[in-house]
Amino acid sequence: MEPVFADFSTRPARLSNAVVGHHRCGVASSHLALGGGGHIKLDFAVDEREKTAEAVVTVVTLGGDAPMDVRLNGEALGGRPAVPTGGGDGPGGAGGRGGARQEDVSRTVYTVPGGLLTPGDNILEIRSPEGADTLLRLRAVTVDPARDGGRAERALAARTATRSVVAFTTERRAPGAAVWQPAPRLLFHLDAGHRAVPAHLAWRGTDGSEAAIGLRADLSGFQGHWREADGALAEYRGALAARTAYPEGTAGAPLHLFATEEAAGERWSPSGELKLLLDAGGAPVERVSWTDRGGNTASVALSATAPAAAAPATGELRDITDTVTEVRASEEFDAGGEIADNLLHGHRTKWLAHEDSAELEFVLKAPAAVTAYRLTSANDAPYRDPRDWELAGSYDGRTWVDLDSREGERFRRRHETNEYRFANTTPYTHYRLSVSRNAGGDETQLARVELLAGEAVAGPTPDAADFTGYRAPAGGEPVGYRGTTVPGPWSGEEPQDGRAEELLAGDLGETARTLDDAARLIGKLAAYMKNSG
Repeated sequence: MEPVFADFSTRPARLSNAVVGHHRCGVASSHLALGGGGHIKLDFAVDEREKTAEAVVTVVTLGGDAPMDVRLNGEALGGRPAVPTGGGDGPGGAGGRGGARQEDVSRTVYTVPGGLLTPGDNILEIRSPEGADTLLRLRAVTVDPARDGGRAERALAARTATRSVVAFTTERRAPGAAVWQPAPRLLFHLDAGHRAVPAHLAWRGTDGSEAAIGLRADLSGFQGHWREADGALAEYRGALAARTAYPEGTAGAPLHLFATEEAAGERWSPSGELKLLLDAGGAPVERVSWTDRGGNTASVALSATAPAAAAPATGELRDITDTVTEVRASEEFDAGGEIADNLLHGHRTKWLAHEDSAELEFVLKAPAAVTAYRLTSANDAPYRDPRDWELAGSYDGRTWVDLDSREGERFRRRHETNEYRFANTTPYTHYRLSVSRNAGGDETQLARVELLAGEAVAGPTPDAADFTGYRAPAGGEPVGYRGTTVPGPWSGEEPQDGRAEELLAGDLGETARTLDDAARLIGKLAAYMKNSG
């Protein structure tokens, strides 16, 4: 009998040898919520060549107090009392977004008598009784032969391990502060030939910022600390936002691929590949250390190719203003439609701030090394023109690096565009224009701001990095560890979508393993769609 599981702790749900229909069911981020009279039907198959004997159905729930009726092919099943369980990387704690407290996860085991499980199609129904006033929150369901209990759960755990690209929403809080502040997304992927679940992770950015985190066993969240480049310390925490199988979720991310070697005495010998991705929304990382759940540890220091010495921008520049995703202004004339967003769209509109100094922040879709910018004066009132200002860059919008400053600048006429060049080789995601003085008015205005970057030059980039470090197996001695960059694109995403009406959206990759399975699955999907139409 092929493993049967339905894991509702992720979106989309992970299904194997199963199609799930539902009624009066809310699809939450870490479970399905059934109100009174709600139910799910799990349609699965048993090979007609197999002998059917006793089986075991395991239902994993959150809360543990809600009543439920479980039927297989119309017959009620008797279950052993719910048993609280801890988290893990299987159906009981498979990494749902936001996670669940360990004491909230319970398992109820049902015995399927011999003969009730039939060759061919079977229907397992889980129902919240009519009139129930407590939500039934389903996290996972598995069906196993009695002689091989846990088979489906092991298959699910193995499949979970392949989802090694992990993204967290994060927050930071200064010591002693009461309120957590939103922080950039954390994305990571570590694969040194085996996708072990990390327990601890630490890194340092090229700007001097540092972080260290401890991850929950089911990767539903983490707790740690963060230190800014200027030394400011903060608490750091995160909740799971997405967990996908490589390479999904890595498009555009700073992924490194290394061919690695391991030292045995004075000899180095090949030790496979290392895929390393860690993006905390700030500066690129220069050092990463980790320990997995098995107790294996490693630490690597990246040696990025040194950029050429900074020089004034020359030659062709490309306008990257169309990559700006957001403009933030310290003040803008919203009632008059003279808002900061106008700065991106043309010379006949403008931005106006009712103050003699102001700030504008531009957020790019991807980091870029800006080496020049253009400012265009507005349609009237020359006394509102900026005179003194500074331009700064930032990886995360928190820590800023001064790039250019101007004093006593003048615009000779209305709608005049002036260009300003400066030395910069570092790509930033945020750029801030701070006007400290205008031409004497009580208001400040501009018609347009354009950001320009030098044309890309063929050759090594900061992402082309080697590393040196060490690693140690659990309980073993550390050995030297080094890697050489394998250049080229390694990530990509294929759009995935589609769901049948009245069916639970799910990842069916493990449901159809053969042509016969595929034909059966397509037939069932068609039947559901026909009946729901």
